[in-house]
Amino acid sequence: MAMTQTAEQRYTKPVLVAINKPLDEEDSLKALRSHALFCNLRPKDLDSLIQQSRRLRLGHHQLLYRQDMPAHHFFFVISGRLRLYRLDSSGIDRTLDSIAPGDCFAEVMIYANPPQYACYAEALKSSEVLMIPVKAYRELLDKNPEYAQAALSHYAMRAVSRFHDLEIMTVQNARDRLIRYLIDLLPNGIEEGGEVELPLPKCLVASRLAMQPETFSRILADLKSNGLIRVNRSKLFISDPQRLITISQ
Repeated sequence: MAMTQTAEQRYTKPVLVAINKPLDEEDSLKALRSHALFCNLRPKDLDSLIQQSRRLRLGHHQLLYRQDMPAHHFFFVISGRLRLYRLDSSGIDRTLDSIAPGDCFAEVMIYANPPQYACYAEALKSSEVLMIPVKAYRELLDKNPEYAQAALSHYAMRAVSRFHDLEIMTVQNARDRLIRYLIDLLPNGIEEGGEVELPLPKCLVASRLAMQPETFSRILADLKSNGLIRVNRSKLFISDPQRLITISQ
């Protein structure tokens, strides 16, 4: 209990209150309409949902919600980037994921009982999200089986992705975890090399991969010295993904 209280005391950043500004920019609406959770909604249903939603503006490192906080909304990222993380029993945060524009998160709250956020959500830069009422979306699913089917398909795809993440995290060798992570960032996987950008600061990528920042830096330097990658701050160029995969096998 003492450890839990200490962890909470370290994270007392305020949760932002909604700004009463409807989502009316066409670019934002276009991105929202193309998402799997909304693309099958009839225009009148989507418009009604948007009218009940509110835009939130978050400052750098501002929390959107806390772990175990009651969950009445899920979110669509309009701009910026957010980090999802949990606190362990010692109060150390463990990065789970990064969320980019066009992504939804906390959508599992639609079916959660009781609805509580399973982690913290923090803005890594100035960000805007759309706060969507769980109750309003759930009512649409209850009345329209085809909407529910689309939502379940989305959850199935997310589950497959999470199993892949779990596979990476079960690899014992830290170097292999990093290599698999970098390969996943390539648009065409191992088929074609190219430049990738780390979605998180290097220290948070290290946390995401369950390694110390110094371990991450050492492995990255080793890959660079062997000509496997080129590094320019947060951008990395991988010329031969097949060779990178070979050394991890």
